[in-house]
Parts: sequence; C-alpha cells; structure tokens
Amino acid sequence: MKRLHAKLLAFCVSASLCSAVLAGCGANSTEPAAGTQVSTPEETQAASETAESGSTEAATEVQPDDQESAGIFLEPVEGISDDFIRGMDASSVLVEEKSGVKYYNFEGEEQDVFQTLAEAGVNYIRLRVWNDPYDENGNGYGGGNNDVPTAVELGKRATEYGMKVCIDFHYSDFWADPKRQHAPKAWEGMNIDEKCDALYEFTRESLTEIIDAGVDVGMVQVGNEINNGMAGETKLANVTELLQAGCRAVREISEEYGKDIQVAIHYTNITENDQVESLVANLSESDVDYDAIGLSYYAFWDGTMENMQDVVKMIQEKYGKQVFIAETSYCYTSEDGDGSGNSLVGIDDLVDGYPATVQGQANVIRDVCAAAYEAGAIGVFYWEGVWIPVGEPTADNAPIWEEFGSGWASSYAGDYDPDDAGLYYGGCSWDNQAMFDFDGHPLESLNVFQYLKTGASAPLAIDAVPSVHVTSGVGSPIALPEMVEVIYNDRSANKQVAVTWDETQIAAIDINEGGVYEVTGVLEDGSTAAGYVEIKMDNLVLNPSFEDADTSMWKVTYEGGSNPTDYQEKTDDAYTGDIAFHFWSEDSDMDFSIEQEFTDLEPGTYQLCVYAQGGDVSDDAAMELYAITSDGEQTEPFMVTTYNDWKNPTISNIKITDGRLTIGVHMKCNPRSWGTVDDFTLNRMGD
Repeated sequence: MKRLHAKLLAFCVSASLCSAVLAGCGANSTEPAAGTQVSTPEETQAASETAESGSTEAATEVQPDDQESAGIFLEPVEGISDDFIRGMDASSVLVEEKSGVKYYNFEGEEQDVFQTLAEAGVNYIRLRVWNDPYDENGNGYGGGNNDVPTAVELGKRATEYGMKVCIDFHYSDFWADPKRQHAPKAWEGMNIDEKCDALYEFTRESLTEIIDAGVDVGMVQVGNEINNGMAGETKLANVTELLQAGCRAVREISEEYGKDIQVAIHYTNITENDQVESLVANLSESDVDYDAIGLSYYAFWDGTMENMQDVVKMIQEKYGKQVFIAETSYCYTSEDGDGSGNSLVGIDDLVDGYPATVQGQANVIRDVCAAAYEAGAIGVFYWEGVWIPVGEPTADNAPIWEEFGSGWASSYAGDYDPDDAGLYYGGCSWDNQAMFDFDGHPLESLNVFQYLKTGASAPLAIDAVPSVHVTSGVGSPIALPEMVEVIYNDRSANKQVAVTWDETQIAAIDINEGGVYEVTGVLEDGSTAAGYVEIKMDNLVLNPSFEDADTSMWKVTYEGGSNPTDYQEKTDDAYTGDIAFHFWSEDSDMDFSIEQEFTDLEPGTYQLCVYAQGGDVSDDAAMELYAITSDGEQTEPFMVTTYNDWKNPTISNIKITDGRLTIGVHMKCNPRSWGTVDDFTLNRMGD
C-alpha cells in the first residue's frame, strides 16, 4: 500500500447541512466539513421518503427478476465470470481481534470475519508477509505485525471458508512501497548474490510452513509495489536478480506440492505508463519466470479507469501476461474512527460522481471490477476492507496500538523506518475505507462481490447532494448556481435540480472580507444543499507555501551548531502542494525561526495566518506565529499535536502605518519532535 498518509482536507460530500457563516483566513482558510451521508438504514429510508414525496420526478426502475433485493442499488457487470477474483486484503484481522475488535455478520451476530467475507462473495484473501516486524526486544512494528505465523493463522481461517490465499511477500521487515523498500534487518550488509540466496531461502521456507499448515495458496506476490526497488536494492539489474530468485523458489514449491501457484509481480503508479511498460519489458528481456502482473489502482490517486484499462491491455497484448488489480479501495464516510486521521476524507480527494457513502463505495468497487474485467484482467483485490478503528476517536488509543500493532505503525518501528514510522506512528488511516462500520458490522457495500453478476435493486433514494463551492474576489458579486446535482442510489436517475439559496445568508456575507461562508440551498423536493462561498483576498506573502525553488525571501535563524530545518518535498506532509518547511532533530533541542520582511505595504489593517502540524513535542515546547510592526510585536501561540492535525494560528488587527512588517513562526522544542509549517497568508483587511 502506498501513500498511507495522504494529507487531510476539510471538505466532505453532503446530503444535508445546517446553515452557518464561517469566516477564515484568506485563500487557505480551513473549510467547514459537510454533514453526514445517507449510509445507515435509517438515513437511507429517510432519503427514500424525501425522494418519493418530492417533485424530482425520478421513477423507480423495474428490476429484472434475477436481481438481488438489497440495501444498495447495483448494475450487474455483463458477462463477468464466476472465477473472476473477488479479493480482499485482510492482513490486519489478527491484531484487530487482539485489540478487542469484534466482527459481526449481516444479522448482527458475532461471527468469524472470514466467514462473513465468504458469504458476501469474496473468493480470494490477500495477506502481506514481512520477514521480522519486531525490534530486538520483541515489540511489534505495527500495521498488523504481519510475520509468517500471522499469515499461517489468517490463511487457515480463509481456507476453512473456501477462499484461496495470495501471499504478498514484501521482503522487508515493514511496509514496502514506491518510497521505501528497506532490506530486512537480517539481510543488511549482504551483497546481491548473498541477498538473492537469502530471498530464495526465505521464500521457500515461508511457503513450506504456510502450505504445510493447510493454507490453500493460489498466488504468490514476489515483492510489493516494486517500481523503484526491492529489499534495499534500487538498481534494476539487482532487483531483477532478486525477482528471479523469488520466482524460482515459488516454482519449486509449486512443483513439490503439486499445486498450481501463480507467480505475480506487483507495480504501482500506473499513470506513469512508460515506466510501467519499461519495467514489464525488462521482465521479458531478463526471462523472469512469472505468470501475472498486479497493479495498484486507487481511483482517487491513480488516474482514470480508462488509463488503467490501457495499462492492463498493454501488458496482456505486448507481453502475454495475465493482469489483476492488486489493490483498490474507496471511503464510505468522511468520519475518522480512531482519532488518528484518515488518508482519504475530503471533497478534493473524492472522485466525481462517487460520494463518500456506502452506495458510493459500492459503485467504485463495481466500476473498477467492470473496467478491469472489460480490459481482460483476471480479478480485483480490495485493500484492507477489514481494518476498522481500535478505540474511540476521542480516546488515547496509543497504548493499544503499541501493544498489539493495530495502528499503521508503532513507535518501535522508528529505528527500522526512521523517516516515516519513526516520525508518524499512530493509528489506522484507513478505517473510513473499510467495508465494515466502526463497530465491526458489515456494510451493504461488502455484498458488491456477490452482486457483480446479478446486480442488486433497492428503493430509489437520494444518496448525496454534493456541496457547491464558488470563489469570488474581494468586492465582486456572489454567483451561486441555479441548479445542483442530485446523486441517487440508482445513478441513471441522477439529475440537475433547481435550488433556491438562502438570501439572508447571502446578504450576511461581507464581500470585502476574506473567508469561507456557508449558504443553505433548498431543492424542489424540500431537501437541502450546502454551498460554500470563498471570498478570496490577495495573499501578500512571497512564495507562501515554498513551492518555488527561490526561497531567498525567507530568513531562517537557529540556535546551536546545526540547522534542524529544511524545505522538504513530501506531499503527505504539505498542507497544499508538495513542499513544506520541515523541522526535526535526532538528539538536540531546537530553537529556530522562519520569517519574511515587508517594507512597502499599504497603510491599513492586516490579518496573518499559517498552517502547522507535527508531534512528539514535550509539554514545555513553545510555538508561536508572530507579526512585528513599528508599534511592537503581536503573537499567537499554538502547539502541534499529531500527524496531519493542522493547526491554523491567526493574528488579526495588525495595524500598518509605515509600510513595514515582519511575519514569521518561532519554535522551541525537544529532540525527536517533528513537523511542518506551510501556507503563510497575509491579507489586507481594510483601512
């Protein structure tokens, strides 16, 4: 899994919202989250009654007799075969259960989650395997602590309920993806020949243990998302040798046990078509003995479904190999279940036409499966649809995550993976993309796997009314649209519907003051829509989010012998764009400032704000936003708390009389605290 910690955004798709007026700070103000989606049975029924009693003129379509009657509406995938892989990565189940999580069936009874998956139509389980995900004291790195014994236990349960198992070897002691491919601790210092021997032996021994335990292994991934390397090797020639060793081991075990085990190689970043083709071409040229290419495809990260189909077809037609989607997913809610933040939350993250609802999640899965099947792929695996929250969102769940490994990473992984886990360890960022609710009950979208062939019918209901966002310059008139989109569970009923916006709320908007304002709209049928009007003021800060290579306008000062800051290019840690001002020190206290000076501002009143996030700060740390004029200094203290919990300190009523102003952030914090600062905004508010 890649990009496990995409930055949080505040917009959400909304079905109904109360009215409010929210003022913020310039173009980068934190925008208000929208309301809940029609996802629970009660909400679905309420939306259905609204649609049926209103004047939106959407008629319920008569469904074929062989369609299932369900809580979701789903169009069948014409001609889809029974042996199409309807897969689920379920690697986190064991640590979830050890942490106290319970899973239920559709009748509300506690039940083995693998039985529930099988009953919902899942026919394949994917399990990641790490070599040694523990520190020297036996503390787990988290993320499932997915060693071979864990794969054995989970694989046996999957096999018991008739599902095949795909073993996903990462050849690392922790997460392996495009940005990190750490060699296992035991392989450090090995040359490529020694490492190939070690990989070969590990693959043979692990598969032998798993198969001897009774696990029905049908596929083995040799590496995970290996575009940029594998097991600590980045040279393509070395990676190819490792692949040859791993594939050879799988072939030998397959022959010895008389099993037909497919050998798969897994790539991602499929929008980089040329790179993917080059990597697959290398496999052919190097005579790597494998059967299938697995591709990660997340509709919110990896481009269009049409491009995904092009890549699938290219591999099949040019290289004669089978292809499957090794990872995909989508959110069913914008809520966070464990207080640790989510990878996918906001309207800027969502895919057009797919709201953050149970129906929206089901539609994404259905459409990815349909597109993959149409292109000739042999199946699709959903990534970690069982990874639900441990603890409550307002509770301190860290002790449970640390003990059982049910968060994405524990602090114990810091020495092995210092640049990611060492900085950002915590809970699950995927709980809103699970196919079980926060309490372990299966969502209706889980049944998409058994509905792919038959489709499913449900009473016509509004699924979501996407919120409307408009931007207006200071002093310009506000123009909200006359029509808004209404999304139904049956997408063929989607339509544009006339909306009347609340004139009182519009009149209350000060078009001369920057901010984001919410306006409620009423549709023809009485349902509501949310509109957000952003009054965008000129940001006077030069290079405010550090995206430009020229940072000469910023002055950085620090105490001590080394600079604990840098301009870090890492999208996950930036509020917007790809770059942010980053701080970190291994063993020294930090005391630093970053500031910018102005000498020719117009006289008037100004407002300053900035965004900052980070963590592991001690109680005596001090952080402040400051503005210095000829009349003195104004400050606004703040404190970063955890990954992606963006703080937005703001200083208002800054009086400028002589054109001079210095703005900045000053921080004093302890060793091993960390974080980023981004998006300074300075607006002139008036005379």
